[in-house]
Amino acid sequence: MKKFLAFISAFLISAALFSCSSGDNSSVSAPQVSEVQENSAAETTEEVTEEITEEITEELTEELTGQTQEKSEPQTVPPEEVGYEGMTAVYAESLADGEYEISVDSSSSMFKIVGCKLIVNNGEMTAAMTMSGTGYEWLFMGTADDAENAPESDYIPYEETDGSYVFTVPVNALDEVTDCAAYSKKKETWYDRQLVFRADSLPDTAFTEMRGNTVETLGLADGTYQMEASLSGGSGKASIASPAEITITDGKAVAEIIWSSNKYDYMIVNDEKYLPVSTEENSVFEIPVEIFDSEFTVYADTTAMSTPHEIEYKILINSAT
Repeated sequence: MKKFLAFISAFLISAALFSCSSGDNSSVSAPQVSEVQENSAAETTEEVTEEITEEITEELTEELTGQTQEKSEPQTVPPEEVGYEGMTAVYAESLADGEYEISVDSSSSMFKIVGCKLIVNNGEMTAAMTMSGTGYEWLFMGTADDAENAPESDYIPYEETDGSYVFTVPVNALDEVTDCAAYSKKKETWYDRQLVFRADSLPDTAFTEMRGNTVETLGLADGTYQMEASLSGGSGKASIASPAEITITDGKAVAEIIWSSNKYDYMIVNDEKYLPVSTEENSVFEIPVEIFDSEFTVYADTTAMSTPHEIEYKILINSAT
């Protein structure tokens, strides 16, 4: 673009000079003709140069501004599937009042939620979603078509917290595909999004009815048991040994978790930090188990990367085995 404009500039200047030198100056002496040509050429060159400079500056400004806006504005991308197979809607009456960190699936990579807090109060749920960017001005719980035809009073504005945009939206149910329209500030357009608030990311204490089984409901006597154990989450590369050894003492269960590598230096379970009992060949931990036959969340810190990373996993221990 710049080379092309420079070429046009040089061409126009040359044409101006040629035009000045070829004018009718028969009534003027040779020295006067030369002087007139020089003055005329200088004036014309200055005028053409100023005009071209303004045009170049204007075009380049428009081009660069357009590129900046294009990069910063949300783009239309193919939607992604949200949720998981076999999920069943979970309503507020199944949850205890409180505030919980919850994972949210989004159908668009341009609508990234970096954190979400679920608030359950008197049979109603709301979610405070912290966005990765600041490109959206409003949300509307429904489709983009519905949003365009709705009054502005139904739009949900953001609240700015520590430089991040936080939208607080009503939640009808967890584990249910929810339509959510997002309004782009710069494109002044509503975009269709779909969300799923994941019930499986909540702690078992969030549910009014116990999921899975406990030592008591299983009627397990004190002793040592072998039970199948499975791991999900992370990159999918890590695994734990199965069966796992479960020790019951005074009605409380402890599981020996043997990781597939020795690069884990601590685990967090129910907000408590546990250090490994061995890291010779594998990282081995002894952690409490409050629930069987239902996934529970743990965090494990790996030193296998350039810097340590705390990763969320889910463990399922099958009492039937």
